[in-house]
Amino acid sequence: MHHCDETMKRIGILSDTHMNKPDAFLEEIASRHFSDVDLIIHAGDLVSIEVLDVFREMDKDVVAVCGNMDGNDIRQALPMTRTIEIEGMRIGIIHGWGAPNGIRQRIINSFRDVDSIIYGHTHECFCGYESGIHFFNPGSPVDSRFTSRRSVGIIAIHEHTIKGEHIAL
Repeated sequence: MHHCDETMKRIGILSDTHMNKPDAFLEEIASRHFSDVDLIIHAGDLVSIEVLDVFREMDKDVVAVCGNMDGNDIRQALPMTRTIEIEGMRIGIIHGWGAPNGIRQRIINSFRDVDSIIYGHTHECFCGYESGIHFFNPGSPVDSRFTSRRSVGIIAIHEHTIKGEHIAL
C-alpha cells in the first residue's frame, strides 16, 4: 500500500452496529482502524444516530444510510440509499433487506450505473464481483450470530480499481 500516493482513497466501512449509544469498543475501532481513512461509510442499522458522532469527533467525513432496525429519527435523518463518487468510481450504499441468500441480486436493482455497492444487513463479510459490480459487506463489529467473526472493513480505491479488506475484531 502506497500511503504517500495522494490519489489513493481509503474508506472505512462499517454496518450493523446495533448500539443504543457509542461505547469504548466503537471508539477503539475508530482510533485503531479508521484513523487514516479519507471517509467513513456506515451501511445502516446504527440504532443510535450518536454512533456517527464517534467518527465526526475524529474530523472524518461520514456517509450513512438507514437500516431496517433504525427508528423514525434515523429514517428521517438518513436516506435508504446513497450514491457517491470517489476517484471516478460510482459507489452505491444501501443496508439491504430480507434473507441473506440472494441479497446481492435484490439490492442491485436499487442502483443504476454503479461500479460498487456497499451493503450490510446480513452481518456476513463479503467482498467480490457479481454481475460486474464490486460488492462489499463489512460484516458487523458487534454481532457474530450469523457468522464466526465480528468485523469492519476498508476499501482502497486507486486508479479505477477497488480493493476491499475485512478487519476481524
